[in-house]
Amino acid sequence: MNRAGFKPVIVLVGRPNVGKSTLFNRLTRSRAALVANQPGLTRDRHYGEGRMGGRPYIVVDTGGFEPVAKDGILREMARQTEQAIAESDIVFFLVDARAGLNARDHEIARMLRRAGRDLFLVMNKAEGMRGGAAASEFYELGLGQPHVISAAHGDGVSDLVDEALAALPPDEGESPPPDRADGQAPAVQAPGTATADGDGQLQNSLRHRIKLAVVGRPNVGKSTLINTLLGEERVIAFDQPGTTRDAIEVEFERGGVAYTLIDTAGLRRRGKVFETVEKFSVIKTLQAIEASNVVVFMVDAQAEISDQDAHIAGFVVESGRALVVAVNKWDGLDAQRRDRVRRDLDRKLRFLSFARWHMISALAGRGVGDLIRSVEAAHAAAFVKLSTPKLTRVLQAAVAQQPPPRAGASRPKMRYAHQGGQNPPLVVIHGSALRAVSEPYKRYLESCFRRAFALDGTPLRIEFKLTHNPYVEGAA
Repeated sequence: MNRAGFKPVIVLVGRPNVGKSTLFNRLTRSRAALVANQPGLTRDRHYGEGRMGGRPYIVVDTGGFEPVAKDGILREMARQTEQAIAESDIVFFLVDARAGLNARDHEIARMLRRAGRDLFLVMNKAEGMRGGAAASEFYELGLGQPHVISAAHGDGVSDLVDEALAALPPDEGESPPPDRADGQAPAVQAPGTATADGDGQLQNSLRHRIKLAVVGRPNVGKSTLINTLLGEERVIAFDQPGTTRDAIEVEFERGGVAYTLIDTAGLRRRGKVFETVEKFSVIKTLQAIEASNVVVFMVDAQAEISDQDAHIAGFVVESGRALVVAVNKWDGLDAQRRDRVRRDLDRKLRFLSFARWHMISALAGRGVGDLIRSVEAAHAAAFVKLSTPKLTRVLQAAVAQQPPPRAGASRPKMRYAHQGGQNPPLVVIHGSALRAVSEPYKRYLESCFRRAFALDGTPLRIEFKLTHNPYVEGAA
């Protein structure tokens, strides 16, 4: 049952294609869940913040429920639904008003009665239908009066939520934070900030939640890594490519650091993406990368390192996200194959030299602790604060050691540098004739800044800005 001071949990349950994800999006006022006219689209349980009604709550979308499934992906989906029900305060059992009563509806109803949760029978897709006549056959389930709604159009949804929440104990709320003795508001560090002292050592507060996306090709072990970190079967890990279809977010804490883990759909070559559903999965994965702070890019050590791996890694770098590379299934290789894989990685993914690499076994948990420590270091580097005097000193030392090549009669002059942004760090260099700075010299400067500030695990952007001379326009 619900505990006062905690948000109640509403779980959406039903057979495939009854509109659970559509209702989830309606209740969260989002488009977080994939929706298509195809059964079995949702597989993992998907959490969201409820934004309808007068009281906050958590809503959980689940896959099409097959209580009698014995094995395979359907059994894994059923386990996800059973776990969600065990965590719930309220269950919305959705049925399809247009398709009518189904034998699987009876199986689900029997299972839900044994669960002992507050249960609401919800008759969805009832737009344009006479409620009384359409609901009559669903009384056979023995769950009382069906609540007639249309998740797609919003009809009846608000009344359903209000009635469900009214049956729970009132929420006591949360007490406000204590005031300081001096009457001032407590000091709060801005989220995601870190500083670099004179020796280039990073001091990161890590007090806010790190959004960590796990990406890679299908079947490299992304869901297995998520489950290993959580210590439970939170997402379906199945020996079948394409098991994960949506981007699933899970809150997690390790060593006092709060994370939002994002399990993503595997990315295949564009020519192999045929289904509309898979195209949307790819979009959700790319959006998850953009929304993250750090990305764990996974490759399969037991499969060939392909051009697609390089394409995925390239998108992560272009997006500017901090990056850690996890080479999974390493424990299954002998010494000779490990040497060959290392050579392939160095040859095909050389542009990821700024990132830390870890050889891991997600299934056995080997190397996962070191991986997470590198995630925290990459996050600190992505949000580092770089002082203008130190940046300028590093710039001047780099130019003194190796001046920029001449461009015609003039040589680019670099006067000072300052930080222009974070995640990724942006260094803005001011001077004259900077349009002539070559890409190799730009990479040289990047390596100098990386060494000086220990910026492991994050891309670094350098921008040149011409110093304006106010006397040029008025000169004779």
